[in-house]
Amino acid sequence: MFHQLVVRVLAAVFFLSIPSGAQQVPDSAAIERLTNSHVRASFPMLKELLSIPSDAHFPEHVAANVAWMQKAFSGRGFDTTVLETGGPPLLLAERHVANASKTVLIYLQIDGQPVDPSKWNQESPYKPVLKERRGETWAEIDWSNLEGGLDPEWRVFARAASDAKGPAAMFLAALDILEAEQLTQTHNVKVIMDFEEELGSPHLPAAVEKYKDKLAADMLLIYDGPRHTSNRPTLVFGARGIATVSLTVFGPRRPQHSGTYGNYVPNPAMRLAQLVAGLEDADGRVTIPGFYDGITLSDEVKSVINSVPDNEPAIRRSIGFRTPDAVAPTYQESIQYPSLSVLGLESAWVGNQARTIIPASATAELDIRLVLESDPERLVSLVRQHIQDQGYHIIDGAEPSETERQNHDRLISFSYEISYAAFRTPLNSPAGVWAERALVRAFDESPIKIRTGGGSIPISPFVKSLGLPAILVPAVYIENNQHSPNENLRLGNYIDGIRAYLAILTQPD
Repeated sequence: MFHQLVVRVLAAVFFLSIPSGAQQVPDSAAIERLTNSHVRASFPMLKELLSIPSDAHFPEHVAANVAWMQKAFSGRGFDTTVLETGGPPLLLAERHVANASKTVLIYLQIDGQPVDPSKWNQESPYKPVLKERRGETWAEIDWSNLEGGLDPEWRVFARAASDAKGPAAMFLAALDILEAEQLTQTHNVKVIMDFEEELGSPHLPAAVEKYKDKLAADMLLIYDGPRHTSNRPTLVFGARGIATVSLTVFGPRRPQHSGTYGNYVPNPAMRLAQLVAGLEDADGRVTIPGFYDGITLSDEVKSVINSVPDNEPAIRRSIGFRTPDAVAPTYQESIQYPSLSVLGLESAWVGNQARTIIPASATAELDIRLVLESDPERLVSLVRQHIQDQGYHIIDGAEPSETERQNHDRLISFSYEISYAAFRTPLNSPAGVWAERALVRAFDESPIKIRTGGGSIPISPFVKSLGLPAILVPAVYIENNQHSPNENLRLGNYIDGIRAYLAILTQPD
């Protein structure tokens, strides 16, 4: 241990002795020291960014975030361009360096999920607060605590703190360290900022195709998502895509008294429950024939997948369930397959608003998580055909016509949207090897490499239109209430994210 300490100290001294203007490639000790010495200066910037409302449903939110990010990158020597999309714009920031042989395109998501302020344990989701753990609760502490000793377990609570303004702030902080310490940026950097990711980025595919010359690069890095459950440095080489399906089963023209007409008027809520329940068997496997066709995991792939050090009993305890679905024997294998999930069910009223009625309709929202081997349109078609096989007539409009009501026993509306496809980059690709070297230099350990993450991000348009290898470099803590009330950013992960992005900025080819 003493010998390792001496080596690290000497390495830091050597780094400090490098003449100004020389090629500086800081090692892990230097990266850690520089991050710790500069991180406090970034907290006002983080707080300011998280204070800007970020729901893409509101054009004024989008405009405020575009303006803030444009100013932030322009002030750091980037050329910025607003890319019109027909919806919320994209923002492109570019900074080139002399003699760089490669260009890295970085994807940042700037918007956040909608909020219900009544569910947040603070004045506003858009007024960031610092909290520390006290027993089973989180207690607010003054923001000025960040000026002194830093506890990595402190959390910043705000909407988009982890998903995904936190990573954007980490990158900006890394850029500031690069400038303050006169470190060498080793490659050209382009940054593309998405302000409607939580809406599914509907305008992104066409925009990427339209602006593909401006977006040209050698690789794409995505600064989004949580690290592995162990919270060790992580690289993710793929993600599932997503399609959504909306179903509404129709019953009587208007709600009917359940005493007068129970046992006589068909109940659409009951029918929808039966229909949805039939989509999976008791072990959680989708019952639709052919849903899993085309996915074959070789022994080599299984070896790579299962090398991820998941503690599955701990995962189940943390989430709060006992037995996982039986789609595959392990968690990592399970997310190599497409999934079909019920996102929500709605019909009539519940709780103290419950009424003795047979409802007029019942609605279910579903999603299909897509994998690279599955055709999205085919999977949606399989779901549609399954519904028709259960005796349902799919109507064309929002409401059935009187003719349809009289001619068909079971009526349902069916609509869907394919947001984006899956993508996957080989683990041994040059881009993957380069990114791995950067994280090893940042943390003195090899990162966990995940073949495919379970979530979905709108990256496939870049892969398809630009032909780029794409890799996620996640930084946030996995238990962060992402998409939920009381979303938060763990301070230790914020600091580690700066370290990771500083290493990437200074990583030689």
